[in-house]
Amino acid sequence: MTKRVLYLIACAAGPTQFVDEGVRQAVARGWDTCLVLTPSAARWWEPRMDELEKLTGHRVRSQYKLPSESDALPKADAMLVAPMTCTTLNKWGAGISDTLAIGLPSEAVHMGVPVLAMPYFNQAQAAQPAVARSIADLRAQGVLYLDDPEGYRAHPPKNGHPRAYPWHHALHAVGAIVSPAP
Repeated sequence: MTKRVLYLIACAAGPTQFVDEGVRQAVARGWDTCLVLTPSAARWWEPRMDELEKLTGHRVRSQYKLPSESDALPKADAMLVAPMTCTTLNKWGAGISDTLAIGLPSEAVHMGVPVLAMPYFNQAQAAQPAVARSIADLRAQGVLYLDDPEGYRAHPPKNGHPRAYPWHHALHAVGAIVSPAP
């Protein structure tokens, strides 16, 4: 039996320090998990990237491949952008795909791949008018945006708890749309 493939796409938000926990939970739920990091998030894990590659069994990607290179990851059955920063949300909502972490889900949602996104940013960032527009734009494209109560509620500034990020909520939502094993 072949496992279904989940792309876990993590941005440079506090919980990404603990993305290995998100990967472990996805693997425990039966997903063949491929990890994609924003360039900034990849810098955080640079000294320990081999740990993530051992956990996933795949190369961790953070940059677009060269035209002469073949795809390093299997085809995704679902994509989860989590934790998603306010910056990524607004760039993605505006159609700016300047990183692999935005480009993959931006294209996938229009190719029939289920795409979910769960944020991690504070209430001051969430109050920016662009945030509501970007959420509406992503939802209009078919992205399942997981916010309160089904996902993550913006925290007060300087009071986030990155270690307590609810990976299980996001993974449950993915599993409700696409089961991990056919």
